[in-house]
Amino acid sequence: MLNRRITFARIPRGLPVPEDFSRDAVEVARPAAGQFLSRTLWLSLDPYLRNVMKGHPLYGVPLRPGDAMYGETVAEVVQSLHPAFSAGEFVVVKNGWQEYALSDGQGVRKVDPKLAPLSTALGVLGMPGLTGYAGLVYLAEPRPGETVVVSAATGPVGSTVGQVARLVGARAVGIAGSDEKCRYAVEELGFEACVNYRSGDLRELLKQACPAGIDVYFDNVGGDVLAAALGNLSIHARIVLCGMVGAYSMDSPPPGPFLGPVVTARATVRGLVVYDHLQRLPELQRVVGRWINEGRFRYREDVTEGLENAPAAFCRLMRGENFGKSLVRVAPASG
Repeated sequence: MLNRRITFARIPRGLPVPEDFSRDAVEVARPAAGQFLSRTLWLSLDPYLRNVMKGHPLYGVPLRPGDAMYGETVAEVVQSLHPAFSAGEFVVVKNGWQEYALSDGQGVRKVDPKLAPLSTALGVLGMPGLTGYAGLVYLAEPRPGETVVVSAATGPVGSTVGQVARLVGARAVGIAGSDEKCRYAVEELGFEACVNYRSGDLRELLKQACPAGIDVYFDNVGGDVLAAALGNLSIHARIVLCGMVGAYSMDSPPPGPFLGPVVTARATVRGLVVYDHLQRLPELQRVVGRWINEGRFRYREDVTEGLENAPAAFCRLMRGENFGKSLVRVAPASG
């Protein structure tokens, strides 16, 4: 059998383009003792992969031209010589952008298909959901009645932040890039308000949406959006810096916002790296999984069909054209 792969071709200059990737097919490897072979079902597309492509040290991924692109997947075990994994089980494993891969079980977690659809293990019940949940609950510590503002509000991180804020009694306000996304945040996710940053002076729009100021700002984009939020802080505001997707495709760091308002507001700023909260993943799955089953928590997925279309889908994600968690359906589960 052949294993189709999407490979890393070159470091992008600015926003990625499909030519930054290549493709090939190699023979499917066979597992040795202590390994299992799995077939990729779902591939996660995430903005941080742009940093992986330029060798950012945070991720520790030595990606070289010709390597299969790095990425997290949901896969089905098809052959196992590992005592902890059996054929037919579903796992979250870093197979990358390829149909088959070997694993020694390190960093792999099993997925119960009865808990929720398999794809959610890469979204609201996976790393993006954990990022939003742990960052809001454990770093921002929102209190009932406070105003929580989150950028990229309809993505898997932002939608988790807003819904968790609502469910703990806070007032959720989103920032998104279209009227359609803002309507979704309010009508489907239960945000009290959502501001389209493309529709005017964002600082003034946030002032109107948050007349008493922003108590918690959860930032996913950085740049001008962060600067606008900083201009609307309440006293003792908390700021969680999670992602700066606007800077990922820049060849040099963007100029930072003036931080004077942080001092004036006596704000607390925290940097969030989800790897510090991996021990809380079972809590996320238990709490948010229950909310999903009760109909109190919603999610949206932006699904691309076929591994061969992953490069174009990733480029679309980095241009901000996705709506919901970006996924590639590589293959159906057996049976």
